[in-house]
Amino acid sequence: MQLFFQENITPPLITLEPDESKHLTRVLRKKQGDEIFLTNGKGELFTCVLLEANPKKSTLKVLNRKFVPLDDFYIHLAIAPTKSPDRMEWMVEKITEIGFHELTLLETTNSERSFLKTDRLHKKIISACKQSLKLHTPQLNPTVSLDTVLKSEEYEDYQKFIAYVDEDHDQHLFDLAKPKGKYLVLIGPEGDFDPKEIQAAIAGGFSPVSLGKSRLRTETAGLAVVEMLQILNR
Repeated sequence: MQLFFQENITPPLITLEPDESKHLTRVLRKKQGDEIFLTNGKGELFTCVLLEANPKKSTLKVLNRKFVPLDDFYIHLAIAPTKSPDRMEWMVEKITEIGFHELTLLETTNSERSFLKTDRLHKKIISACKQSLKLHTPQLNPTVSLDTVLKSEEYEDYQKFIAYVDEDHDQHLFDLAKPKGKYLVLIGPEGDFDPKEIQAAIAGGFSPVSLGKSRLRTETAGLAVVEMLQILNR
């Protein structure tokens, strides 16, 4: 199945936006009468028929509409952007394919990059959702300070973890996390969290966890977190 994306869908007739129309007609060479699958990223799958194959504004007619509920668990990854935006884009693409629900970019004491354009990350998310047939688009939040996250009351019912490099703690995320929960996991920058930040997080109810014996890059740690929590909830 080839999945197309359009945020605003109003059945029964849909006019595809130019980028999707061009991909549909020029790349995939879809023709009038072909069956097309479309999502709005909100859990809905639309089965359509192509009425007009136009590279600028193809027209579809909705034949069937199906809703797929969100997972019974929720993965929120809060991570400091890497110095290289390419590495962060790679991570976002891969964790979208695996399956996560929310991403917050963190500004920390040792952050090497305090700002990252979210529009490119959003495009990576949409592309990965289409490729991996995801009907729910993960939420992408702009950069906020670690202190803002630690002081937020929004995460009171979450299982909260902070992953950092420390040979003295061997509590693994996979062992501490409980299935079917809401998770918030903090991942630091390439220089790791400052000791005062770690202390503040623990004081705020975050459990320190290990992601294994290897020292991981920031983006690899983010990928490992999402994969572990997905396996835990398989």
